[in-house]
Amino acid sequence: MYDPAKIRADFPILAREVNGKPLVYLDNGASAQKPRVVIDAMTHAYEHEYANVHRGLHHLSTIATEKYEAVRGIVARFLNAPDPEEIVFTTGTTEGINLVSYAWAAPRLAAGDEIVLSVLEHHANIVPWHFLRERQGVVLKWVEPEADGSLDPQRVIDAIGPKTKLVAVTQMSNVTGTRVDVAAICRGAKEKGVPVLVDGSQGAVHGPVSIPDIGCDFYAITGHKLYGPSGSGAIWIAKERMAEMRPFLGGGDMIRDVYRDSVTYNDAPMKFEAGTPGIVQQIGMGVALEYLMALGMENVAAHEATLRDYATKRLKGLNWLNLQGTAAGKGAIFSFTLEGAAHAHDISTVLDKKGIAVRAGTHCAMPLLEFFGVGATCRASFGLYNTTDEVDRLIEGLELCHELFA
Repeated sequence: MYDPAKIRADFPILAREVNGKPLVYLDNGASAQKPRVVIDAMTHAYEHEYANVHRGLHHLSTIATEKYEAVRGIVARFLNAPDPEEIVFTTGTTEGINLVSYAWAAPRLAAGDEIVLSVLEHHANIVPWHFLRERQGVVLKWVEPEADGSLDPQRVIDAIGPKTKLVAVTQMSNVTGTRVDVAAICRGAKEKGVPVLVDGSQGAVHGPVSIPDIGCDFYAITGHKLYGPSGSGAIWIAKERMAEMRPFLGGGDMIRDVYRDSVTYNDAPMKFEAGTPGIVQQIGMGVALEYLMALGMENVAAHEATLRDYATKRLKGLNWLNLQGTAAGKGAIFSFTLEGAAHAHDISTVLDKKGIAVRAGTHCAMPLLEFFGVGATCRASFGLYNTTDEVDRLIEGLELCHELFA
């Protein structure tokens, strides 16, 4: 049985106070907290097993390499990916998408070629494509959501034309929690012969993922949102696409032989992993993913759906609060503004005085905020350890903001 109280005990930071109040951490969309098993595993690795990986024959290097490489299989299981060798380690989704932009798209796209994007995208799935627009004349073709923040997959499919070379789309909006039917988009794109990159930064956190069911060509995740450490992440790349990619960064591990006048590159995925990696960070991510799989991502999704429904009811009862994005089936992520002169930063500051952590600003999604006609919002994003009592604390804090700023 899913027991939030027991789960909360796994996260040491949730026991602390902020400004004399019990911490209510509602900034999970930016970065999630870490369970004790992750913290302990990373501490143990540094204290007892640390060494560089892959090229050492001594005892510590062997242990570090085995634990580091085992994470590839853990990521594959978490994503239900067919082969661990299709997993490339990164520092997070941002690096993963930049890898695809530089190593796959840049050598294949020319001036006038198109990349289809949705307005829901995080800047990490926008700016790398702007590089290609600026440097190579690639055209960015935008698909807008509906007024409630939902995205019709058919509109994305219809935007694919004869010059479209890639579709890049999020599985879940980090601003509104909108869930995107990426499987439908992938089916439609495949019929037109166009690859699809899925940004799984939020989607992989809030429910089970199966790469074969989605049918994409690239799927990126970031460890720190998955209750693992920052500086960790991975991207799944279909073998067909891997074979089409040039190296991204040059250095150790991604080569076989280097001479004065020639270089021979390593096989994938090592071909895309130059230099000393985040060894302990990736080990920590592996432990975090095992923790999630032990909880069951279906159970996590069900718990967060309960929080979403409760929070939606309570927030809609505040007639002076404006919610941005109310799509059916959305995740437990809420962006909002208050009527009157209160800025998102003011609201966040007042909530912080009550021990409530939310994020304020543009959330690295400026095209979406422009679509909604707002300059900034507050965002409360819930995770697997949050409770309905914390929803009530948020409502109390917002009522205080209304009293102060009305």
